[in-house]
Amino acid sequence: MSDKTHQRYMNMALEQARTAMENGEVPTGCVIVKIDRDPSNGEEPATTRVLGKAHNQMEMLKDPTAHAEMIAITQAASAIGDWRLTDTVLYVTKEPCCMCAGAIIHARIPLVVFGAPDPQRGAVSVFNILNHPSLNHRCEVISGVMQEECLTLLQDFFKARRVDK
Repeated sequence: MSDKTHQRYMNMALEQARTAMENGEVPTGCVIVKIDRDPSNGEEPATTRVLGKAHNQMEMLKDPTAHAEMIAITQAASAIGDWRLTDTVLYVTKEPCCMCAGAIIHARIPLVVFGAPDPQRGAVSVFNILNHPSLNHRCEVISGVMQEECLTLLQDFFKARRVDK
């Protein structure tokens, strides 16, 4: 998939992150896209469609599992009627946490694209869960897509919270 395609879907994830921020949630957004491959052209998908899009809702739902990725995975599985999300791409504005990485692995999502790294709790940069050799499924990971925009949104959110205290 092209850089332009990745940016298009990361922009959708950023819209979700902004909604989270407006609702007082940590601004993380996620979009899951189904890829329908065209066997005649090989690499580029023939079509893509959004199966799920969500933002963090932990505060609103009072649920520690209500991360953007978890909600989007549930939506995507419901949309296709299967828990196996093969031929999908998950776009998320912040590097997934360990919980979300576990769900990504179980859902068999082959490609994860994220914007901002999480150097303290990241499932890729700290724990390497998505590519751990002992797991039965591993994901390709593309990091840093629209990183500056994703990181700025997170930083602005936490700066505003520190000022409010």
